[in-house]
Amino acid sequence: MASVVFFRAVNVGLHQRFSPGTLAKELSGFGVVNIGAAGTFAVRNHVSDARLKAEILHRLSFKPELMICPAADVLALADGKVFGKIPEGKDVKPFLTVMQKPLSSPPKLPIEYPAAGKWEVRIVGVRGRFVLTLRRPGDLYSNAVVEKLFGVPATTRGWNTIAAVVKALEK
Repeated sequence: MASVVFFRAVNVGLHQRFSPGTLAKELSGFGVVNIGAAGTFAVRNHVSDARLKAEILHRLSFKPELMICPAADVLALADGKVFGKIPEGKDVKPFLTVMQKPLSSPPKLPIEYPAAGKWEVRIVGVRGRFVLTLRRPGDLYSNAVVEKLFGVPATTRGWNTIAAVVKALEK
């Protein structure tokens, strides 16, 4: 099946650096499309998660943490309606966090951080491995909140990146 690959904690400072464009070219036989520098790839061809992971790891000098998701699961979120009504103001941005594994039981939502005062991160949805957040500028980042709250490794992308993934998959 087609899939989406999210790398966790790569190309941050000098940590686990690689060229996503080069990797996508090396994996072009699988229909891999690079979506930016953070390590997000749309995979158009049908390839097993195990084979895709093995092919990626074979080409890198380090072992990154990968979240490989069925493309259909990402496309199911594509219309953005999963966020509900986004509060007014240009400072509120939607994000998608991909967890290493789904939660055993979903939390009561919404959850806001900080809990008192004006929130910076609001968790508005949990769909399987996906956590949907809204974020205002501040010191808190969606990924850190999700990892701390749910105790599971995760990686976060802005909604514009998810829109680019959808566009790449629909071509």
